[in-house]
Amino acid sequence: MSSIQPQIENTWLEALNKAFQDPSFAHLKHFLTQEKKKGKIIFPPGPEIFNAFNVTPLPQVKVVILGQDPYHGEGEAHGLSFSVKEGVAIPPSLQNIYKEIHRDLGTPIPPSGNLSRWAEQGVLLLNAILTVEKDQAASHRNQGWEPFTDAAIQAVNDLEHPVVFMLWGSFARSKAPMINRQKHLILEAPHPSPLSAYRGFMGCGHFSKANEFLLEHHNQPIKW
Repeated sequence: MSSIQPQIENTWLEALNKAFQDPSFAHLKHFLTQEKKKGKIIFPPGPEIFNAFNVTPLPQVKVVILGQDPYHGEGEAHGLSFSVKEGVAIPPSLQNIYKEIHRDLGTPIPPSGNLSRWAEQGVLLLNAILTVEKDQAASHRNQGWEPFTDAAIQAVNDLEHPVVFMLWGSFARSKAPMINRQKHLILEAPHPSPLSAYRGFMGCGHFSKANEFLLEHHNQPIKW
């Protein structure tokens, strides 16, 4: 993990410089190094850990979709929240996201679960925890990622232009107090997982609301 820092896009590197120097990040690097020494398999692969930042530079962020931690199955996670690599079965939560987009906007449901096309348009697909042990959900919780990604949320909050924050589920919604509601749009709903999607995620209309907000503020809408 000693090479972790240079693998991040320049605008984010500058914005997160203090977070990289924080003792919590030193703890995180030590933890990940020790896990690898024990032979633990960690997802996503090292070069993909900071994909969310590398695909969506800070000045280009229009929308933030906050997840909790990466998918923990083989070949799924690639550094973008809710997204999977080409050729991987679309996970249930993402299936529900696609169903809601179809209901909301009438667009066809894509065959791929790779959301890079969103990230390239300015959708920051950020997990609060950026790594996970294979087959062990939330296994890297409280090891130092949360202060780092909180710093990323703060960096977006500090942008001059207004941004849409989509906060789904209690964990993501717990970040709402960090965000300036006077400047940014916060859209909250239950998590899109099959356990909770029908308690209010389905029918939330977040994708059309986000595009309306972007248009109102003279920004290009997202092609969901």
